[in-house]
Amino acid sequence: MTNNTFGTTTESVMHRDDIMGPGHLACAGCGIIPMLRLLLKVFGRRTVVVTPACCYAVVDGPFPYSAIGVPFMHCAFETAAASAAGVRAAFDMRGIPDVNVIVLAGDGGTFDIGFQALSGAAERNENIVYVCYDNEAYMNTGIQRSSATPLGAWTTTTPEQAPKAESKKDIGTIMAGHRIPYFATTSMAYPEDMLAKFEKAKAMSGFRMIHYHCSCPTGWKADSRDMIGLARLAVQTRAFPLYEILDGESWQITVDPEPADLQEYFRIQGRYRHIQPNQLTEIERHLDKEWKTLSRKASAPESSGR
Repeated sequence: MTNNTFGTTTESVMHRDDIMGPGHLACAGCGIIPMLRLLLKVFGRRTVVVTPACCYAVVDGPFPYSAIGVPFMHCAFETAAASAAGVRAAFDMRGIPDVNVIVLAGDGGTFDIGFQALSGAAERNENIVYVCYDNEAYMNTGIQRSSATPLGAWTTTTPEQAPKAESKKDIGTIMAGHRIPYFATTSMAYPEDMLAKFEKAKAMSGFRMIHYHCSCPTGWKADSRDMIGLARLAVQTRAFPLYEILDGESWQITVDPEPADLQEYFRIQGRYRHIQPNQLTEIERHLDKEWKTLSRKASAPESSGR
């Protein structure tokens, strides 16, 4: 069930100009492109996108070609949020406050290598939108483990005989601790929910972060035709819950699905083919615990003050 009714309908947004152009270099089934097309339809042409080393830095095309349709700035792996803050400051000093400054970065450049810049920009409440497309590993450099890689998953640095033993970093709780105006998780399998969150982020100021679960046929070892189905199963199995946080305090689950079979989600992906029944049970317990924690936060009454 989708609870988020803010914003514009999918149909009306799809009739807007398609800013994203053809000729990009994404793999078939890559989740970046459908998300980015909708993001640009919401934010419009008065937008600058800042991207560190990541899949999209390659996907956009070799210089001087670009598929994104708006000014596009490459920066160092660890500096996306700081670079975007500099772009924002430049526009403000020139008296041009109506340009949207958006970071588009992968999980490696967000959860790990770029975390210090992310935390600093969030703490300063820089007036930017940070979009992390999370495909759950360093896909552009050979499918290495990141701190966004889920418990039990295969990568080239967590092989089948030693899969990832740690759980996925809880970036939502970390960002809530920074008291940013807005944080939200999104999925391409739920476009209405995603568009509502894009619209909400656009209407705000200060540091806003969108955490997008980004299907990756290459790194997940799955058929490109299954990407939307996998994205939907990730939400339905509660492996990737959809929720939003306002001002670090007000939590809301925006899609509350009937629980699906985690084994079906794993079966479609080669990165989980090594999972044994006892491991599946352990991961199910972990996800149930995480969901209960999220549910408590979302249902907690607001403080009445003193």
